[in-house]
Amino acid sequence: MAKATTWRDRRTTFMNRVHARRAAFSDVTPSFVTPPEPRTIGAVGRGRQLITGNFLFSGLFVEGPNLSIWDIAHDNPDVMNEIHGSAWMDDLVAVGDEKARTRAQTWVYDWIKRYGNGRSAGWEPSVTGRRLTRFINHGPFILRGQDQPATDQFMRSLGQQTLFLSRRWVAAPHGLARFETLAGLIYAGLMLSGMDRHVDSAVKALAAECASQISSDGAIATRNPEELLEILTLLNLAAQTLTYAKRRIPRSIVQAIDTTVPTLRALRHSDGSLTRFHGGGSGLEGWLDQAFADSGVRTAPDVGLHMGFAKLTGGRTSLIIDASPPPTGAASLKGHASTLGFELNSGRRPIIVNSGSGARFGAEWRRASRATASHSTLGLDGVSSSRLNTDNAELSETPDTVRYNAPIVEGGRCAELSHNGYQTGHGLTHARILQLSIDGRQLTCEDLLTTLDDTDDAKFDAARGTDGVGYKIRFHLHPDVTATLDHQNVFLALKSGETWVFTHDGAAELSIIPSVYLQNGRLRPLGTHQVVLSGRAMSYATRVRWSLAKAQDTPTALRDLVQTDLVDDVEYTPGDFE
Repeated sequence: MAKATTWRDRRTTFMNRVHARRAAFSDVTPSFVTPPEPRTIGAVGRGRQLITGNFLFSGLFVEGPNLSIWDIAHDNPDVMNEIHGSAWMDDLVAVGDEKARTRAQTWVYDWIKRYGNGRSAGWEPSVTGRRLTRFINHGPFILRGQDQPATDQFMRSLGQQTLFLSRRWVAAPHGLARFETLAGLIYAGLMLSGMDRHVDSAVKALAAECASQISSDGAIATRNPEELLEILTLLNLAAQTLTYAKRRIPRSIVQAIDTTVPTLRALRHSDGSLTRFHGGGSGLEGWLDQAFADSGVRTAPDVGLHMGFAKLTGGRTSLIIDASPPPTGAASLKGHASTLGFELNSGRRPIIVNSGSGARFGAEWRRASRATASHSTLGLDGVSSSRLNTDNAELSETPDTVRYNAPIVEGGRCAELSHNGYQTGHGLTHARILQLSIDGRQLTCEDLLTTLDDTDDAKFDAARGTDGVGYKIRFHLHPDVTATLDHQNVFLALKSGETWVFTHDGAAELSIIPSVYLQNGRLRPLGTHQVVLSGRAMSYATRVRWSLAKAQDTPTALRDLVQTDLVDDVEYTPGDFE
C-alpha cells in the first residue's frame, strides 16, 4: 500500500485493512451472469517479456525467470500498486498462447494465496477496482482448464473484492482513482451473481463524480490528455455494462462521455496518438480509437481551445499547443511548465515533441521532465515558466495570464499566444505567433520577449545587468528524426522519406544538442536531439523568427509503411540535456 504520511492517510490505510479482512471472511462464491469478454488492450511485446521473466514497471527492470510477479511487488514498494492493479494481465492476454495463460493463472492464484486474506498489500480502492476489472475481463482465460475447487476459489476472491469496493469506494480520492473504483464496482456488481445490490449507489456516485470532475466542455483539472482517456475508457465500461443489464444511465455520465470524446479528438495527432502534456503519454496504440468506437459518439471538436490546448491542422500535418495556464494545487502534481509548448506531426511521423513524463524513471527524471527546458518552447536560462516546489510536487508561481487568439489569415491557420510566466522575476512576457499553411507544408513562427509597461522595464533592467537575459528556444525531436546542421539551416529527415528544413532569421545562435525522449514502457530514456536557438535579450523587445517547411522536392503524400523502431542503447542522466 502507499506510504501513509498524515493521520488521515494512516486512518484510511487502517480502515482499508479492516474492511479487507472483513471482506476476506465473507463466504460468497458468485458466478458470472454472462461470459465476460476482454475490454482492455494490452501490448504483445510486454506480454512476451513477462513470459520470459523480464519485469519492467515504472523504469524498474528486474530479470527473474523463476520469480513471481508478486516477489517484484513485495521488494519494490514504488511499483507495488502498479503491479497489484494487474494491468499486466492485458499484456499476457494479448499474447494469448499457453505459456501466457500459464503465467496468468499462476500469478492470479498466487495473489489469492498471498493477499486474498486481506492481511497485506493490494487493498486500496482504486487498485482493487483496476485489478477486479482485469480479473473479470479475463476470467475465461484464467479459468480454462481449472477444476471446480480452483474455479470456486477464483470466483470467491472476485466476490470478496467486490464487497470490499462496496464498503470502501468512499475512501478513493476524487478524480481518476475514484473513477477506477466506481467503474470497477459497477462492472463487478453487474457481472457477478448476487452483487447487483451494490450497483445503484455506485452509479449514483459515478454520476456525481462526472458532474464535479469533468467540465461541461469535457475537460479535467489536471489537463492530462492520457488521464482523460483513462476516464473515458472507464465511463465506457460502466455505460456498456449498464446498457447490457438494461439499466438506466444517468444523464451526467452520458454527458461526460459526449463531451470528453470531441475533446480527445482535438488532442489526437495525425498518427492517431495523444499529445503528450502534463504527465500524460501518447497512449497504447489503438487505445484511443477503441475508446472512440466504444463511446458511439461521432461529434467532431468545434473551434477554439480544448482542455486548454489549441490545434492547427493543414494537409497531413497536425500542430497542438499548450495555450492555457498549467494546472494548480493538487491537480498540478503531475503538471509541467509547458506553457506555449507545441508538438508537430506529419502524417504518421512525430517531428517536434515534448520530452514527455519522467515519472517512471525516478524522482530526478520526473523533476527534469517537468521543467520548461524539456518542452518545445522558449525558456529563460535556468528559469521555467512555472516553478516546481522544493518537495517536487505541486507547481507554483504559474502564469496567471495566458492569452490565445486565432485570427483568420489568408493561406493558412494562425494562433497568437502569450503568457506572463517571466513577468514577476524578469519583467518579460513571452508572445508567440504560429501560422501553418493550408497544405501543411510550412510552419512559420515569431517569438517575442517584451516588457509591457514601466514596471516591467524596471524589473528587466534589474535582471539583465550588463549581459542581458539569456534565453533558448528549443525544438525537441522525436528519436526517429535525423537532424543535420548546414550553416543556418537544419535538415530533418523522417523515416517516411520526408525532409523538413528548419530556418531562422539569424537573431539567435543555432545549434543541435542532445535531448531525451521519455516514454512509458521503455527500460530507460531514449537518446535524441533538440534544435536550439540561443540568445540574450538586451532590450525591452527581442524578436526571433523561424520556420519549418517541407523540402521542395518532398511529395505532398508518401506511402509510409515503415515501422518505428526505438532502441535503448545509451544511458542518460537528467543533466545531459539541460
